Amino acid sequence: MPRGKKVSKRVIAPDAKYNSELVAKFINFVMERGKKSVAQALVYGAIDTLGEIKKGDGLKFFEQAIEVVKPQVEVRSKRVGGANYQVPVPVQSYRQNALAFRWIITAARAKKGKSMKDKLATEFVDILDGTGSTMKKKEDVQRMAEANKAFAHFARFGSKK
Repeated sequence: MPRGKKVSKRVIAPDAKYNSELVAKFINFVMERGKKSVAQALVYGAIDTLGEIKKGDGLKFFEQAIEVVKPQVEVRSKRVGGANYQVPVPVQSYRQNALAFRWIITAARAKKGKSMKDKLATEFVDILDGTGSTMKKKEDVQRMAEANKAFAHFARFGSKK
């Protein structure tokens, strides 16, 4: 039984340029050491570059890329009778966004030889084309959940100690 009261989610103000909460959250994920203006420049630049590459509205392509990457299921470790099982569980919406953002940023940072703005833009293009390391990560997570479908019945039990 958890102690204390449930902490409410903080409301994040939409970003200045696109008036989108999704972009604001992504900027916060990209931000390092509190340098928000640097993160904003990177994200806005990447969205503009994405729009130029795909010849259209960069924001629409950004939202579409995030939607494509969001995982529906993931595996969680569950201890049952002395054995650990990887149990597939559905992912909650706030965690879907967090995982998608994390995978995109990690994949972009792993690339070499370009500015972060260009690396983010190319990662978004790769996602929309169905390639790239972010898509590989999502497919790996789904494959793990699919492989462990036999243990899905363990997800229904409450945590008994």
